[in-house]
Amino acid sequence: MNRTVKILHLAALTAAAALFLATTTDVAAQTSRNCGPREAVVTRLAEGYGETRQSMGIGANNAIVEVFASDQTGSWTITVTAPGGLTCLVASGQAFEELAEALPVNESDA
Repeated sequence: MNRTVKILHLAALTAAAALFLATTTDVAAQTSRNCGPREAVVTRLAEGYGETRQSMGIGANNAIVEVFASDQTGSWTITVTAPGGLTCLVASGQAFEELAEALPVNESDA
């Protein structure tokens, strides 16, 4: 994976982590619906949806943000794992594509 793709993935992961942390006020409230032990969540994504980890990064408060996706079905899921090991689903959807877009050319002389 080239540097540009890594930067784009990290930017997306950071935005997802920020959104997650901004909208989550109580982790305990999330556990019954969207959270569980990391191993169980990863197993469910693999067995239920054919998703594997595509990228990862460190978000706010040392949380691990990961993007899982299936090349066959195009489904994707973003997870955030707290330092204590609790993994929460942040977002999911369809039509996952890996992009390698170039950064825009900066034409200023500065």
